[in-house]
Amino acid sequence: MSQQALNTKPKLLEAQNLTMRFGGVTALDSLNLHVNEGEVLGLLGPNGSGKTTFFNVITGLYRASSGQVYFRGEGLTDASAQQVYLNAITRTFQRSRLSLPLTVFDNIAIGDNRRLNTGLLFNLFTRKAFKAEYDRVVNQVDSLLKTFNPRLAGKIFEPVASLPMIDRRRIEICRALISEPELLLLDEPSAGMTHDETVEVMDDILQVRSKIKPFTIILIEHEMGLIQRMTERCIVLNYGKKIAEGTYEEIVTNREVQVAYLGQE
Repeated sequence: MSQQALNTKPKLLEAQNLTMRFGGVTALDSLNLHVNEGEVLGLLGPNGSGKTTFFNVITGLYRASSGQVYFRGEGLTDASAQQVYLNAITRTFQRSRLSLPLTVFDNIAIGDNRRLNTGLLFNLFTRKAFKAEYDRVVNQVDSLLKTFNPRLAGKIFEPVASLPMIDRRRIEICRALISEPELLLLDEPSAGMTHDETVEVMDDILQVRSKIKPFTIILIEHEMGLIQRMTERCIVLNYGKKIAEGTYEEIVTNREVQVAYLGQE
């Protein structure tokens, strides 16, 4: 997709002068960026450049020191993590957050708590309704798994501990997708996997995106081949500041980006 076509899309999320300080350390420094609706945006930068901190701020895990975050034009800066989730923003983490003794179904279904009725009275006194609710969620998880990776659907009631890393990554992503988000934040999905495994998982994501709806993605990733293949636009951070923006081809030839990654003058 051309840069001109991207510019005609409405902004889905925007950060204005976003700053995050931890004592004397400034992790985000007056950061201005946006992601367009339906776009796949790559967020790049050396380790410690502020990428994951940005995710933590916009998802309500950290409260920004100053600046603003807008989602569909509405302020999101002071929203709690639950409020961000209810606004249809979900994410994955660098390190696995799965409960290994629980089944694939259990780990994915917990991501649908926007719609899952878990009230005690509902569960105790409306057993037929509870059974119908349970069946609905089972069908929803099964349908998502069949779309994402049909082989994994056959393991829906197996414990996650019995599965390899690539399937655990798939489960984490499915947990983020089960609530049908408008914005999906992927934080280094290749962590702990081989190059070939990463390509498989990214193929799964693109397949789901093409079959259900073109949800927006912000992707943090160090594997440049993946960034080149997946993204339409990239933003590069260094020391919490935006130092470059453009297509993959534009940012890899940017001198300031090369210095940030290689330490060359």
